[in-house]
Amino acid sequence: MIPESFIQDLLARVDVVDIVGRYVQLRKGGANLLGLCPFHNEKSPSFTVSPTKQFYHCFGCGAHGSAITFLMEHTGASFPEAVRTLAGSVGMTVPEENRSPRQQQESARRKAEESRHTQVLDAAQAHYLKQLRASPAAIRYLKQRGLTGEIAAHFGLGWSGTDRHGLSHVFPSYEDPVLVESGLVIESEDGRRYDRFRERIMFPIRNARGSLIGFGGRIIGKGEPKYLNSPETPLFSKGLELYGLWEARQAIRQEGQVIVVEGYMDVVGLAQQGIANAVATLGTATTPDHVKKLLRASDKVIFSFDGDGAGRRAAWRALQACLPVLRDDIAIRFLFLPSEHDPDSYVRELGAEAFRACLGDAVALSRFLLDELASRHNMDEAEGRASCLHEAKPLLAAIPECALRVQIEREMAKLVQLTPEEMAQVLAQQPAKPFAPGPRAAEGAQPTGQGQGQDGGPPDPGYDFGGHDFHDIPAEESDYADYGHFPSPDGESAAGGAPGGRQQWQGKRDWKGKGDWKGKSDWKGGKGWKGRRDDDVGGFEGRRTMPSLAKRLLSLLLAHPELVDSMGDQQLEVIDHGPHLGLVRDLIMLAQSSGARHVGALLEAAEPDSDLATVLKGLRADILSQEDLPDPQTEWDDALRRIEFDSARAEMAKLAAAGLGTEEARKRYLELSSRMTVLKGAGLR
Repeated sequence: MIPESFIQDLLARVDVVDIVGRYVQLRKGGANLLGLCPFHNEKSPSFTVSPTKQFYHCFGCGAHGSAITFLMEHTGASFPEAVRTLAGSVGMTVPEENRSPRQQQESARRKAEESRHTQVLDAAQAHYLKQLRASPAAIRYLKQRGLTGEIAAHFGLGWSGTDRHGLSHVFPSYEDPVLVESGLVIESEDGRRYDRFRERIMFPIRNARGSLIGFGGRIIGKGEPKYLNSPETPLFSKGLELYGLWEARQAIRQEGQVIVVEGYMDVVGLAQQGIANAVATLGTATTPDHVKKLLRASDKVIFSFDGDGAGRRAAWRALQACLPVLRDDIAIRFLFLPSEHDPDSYVRELGAEAFRACLGDAVALSRFLLDELASRHNMDEAEGRASCLHEAKPLLAAIPECALRVQIEREMAKLVQLTPEEMAQVLAQQPAKPFAPGPRAAEGAQPTGQGQGQDGGPPDPGYDFGGHDFHDIPAEESDYADYGHFPSPDGESAAGGAPGGRQQWQGKRDWKGKGDWKGKSDWKGGKGWKGRRDDDVGGFEGRRTMPSLAKRLLSLLLAHPELVDSMGDQQLEVIDHGPHLGLVRDLIMLAQSSGARHVGALLEAAEPDSDLATVLKGLRADILSQEDLPDPQTEWDDALRRIEFDSARAEMAKLAAAGLGTEEARKRYLELSSRMTVLKGAGLR
């Protein structure tokens, strides 16, 4: 927390006229200064800045605030970033409250790492721009897509070249580990390196502050994949970022809405036709983090998807991500184009005005939700209506208490031929758990039949690790790409499962009632974890929910990866004695074997279909946003003492229950008792 006294002192030292004047041309207008509002499109100035009152105000759109607010709204900076920027401009230092030397050192290390990554990305971007100017083939491709040089320059489009080691001409040391960590270079298992992007149009990806954080590449010839993103890095996480948001920020304010499309070329193609308020997800399904970011940009969001089955499945997943953040003062709508078109092809063939007309016909979220549910059931039969309501219950439960939820529930009641009172009674009888997407299907797994949950009904809609439901990982922190138990419009689940969204798996995973895994875990060349965990080594038992201690240890290691460097066999042995801590050991071993020290690199090192990779995705957003602990080593040591203490107590109870009939048992009992006394004396909390 930055002290309020410091904020007031800072605002007293900066001049809002100087800050705004860096971005807006101002002229004298009486006691105030006038200019064209940077937050909406206007021809005559209605934007004023008051030197005496130290605030700005627009009489056209109502924008209003201080120098801090202006930086946040105009540049996309967070509150702490805006404060630090202003403080630096007047020579002030933001106080760091309750930060130990270790914490300050770790914070400085992270900032230095991020700065180094930004530098290499900027250098690569300059290279890609230079390559584009020298490539007739790449320029010809962009022209064929209807793009001008101006729009290519606006988005910073580049060309990767065809050389497997093109970046070796940019960076003096091609062996620099940062090139791999930043996602520009790939290192094969035999140690050889080559550029990640080749023969691709390059799309720089920027965060909300305009900083370069990664790239997307579109191949112009034959080859797969057609689109390729940067991997997870300390700067870039595709489940958190939106392509084009930085470039579209002013158009979004002017239009009063943001359009969400599926591809880079859709964003650039729409901008070429004058529709500059579009953004795209980065090769992944819409996540709750995406939705939150969209709603910070505008209170009106329109998802525009293809009209084919894949487009409707993408829209359904986007709807699920929207449900937990719905409120009465926002509008979320869905636009489905004809199946033969995507937004780019539609606007090139029919023009911008035709696309704008389609936007006006976009379907409200509530209508899409109800129509989609009704299309999956026979609403002429009591059984079909009951099944429809059963499927709707977890979706309705995910919506926060608000007037919109009441309206949707009443519409649902009409759909299933119930009165509002009967509907309320049905919902109250068996309150549904809010919907949370399930896992990606294991590669090669084949769905068969319908599984059952703990009570004989459908499986719980939470995270499912072979029957292990991680309900204490919030749904909004998950990675929703290719997830989802609910069926698609064509009757298959969004994850490719059985109709009705209830899945049972064969192949790599063996589902047996409440969940059980076959096969042993296996290391693959030290690069990542292959397969699934058994329950015999710190796995999961009983109700199969992730224990809070396991989640605490995983979060602690991910937030403070330096803890891994001091880890020894004794600590690993303590973890082995703790119940349900198999994934904690997996994470330590993965970090030690791969050298990865941040969540993005660990995700790259882990096998994509492993339990560990899925947990890392679930915890990623929380880790990226949480504050550093004052003394993570103390937190870690305390957790291990708790594990050892509980393990000793459990073993003593077992020995006592057996009667302590042998000298060996009595000796062991005394040893454990003595160890527990030592642990208590060490400050066990």
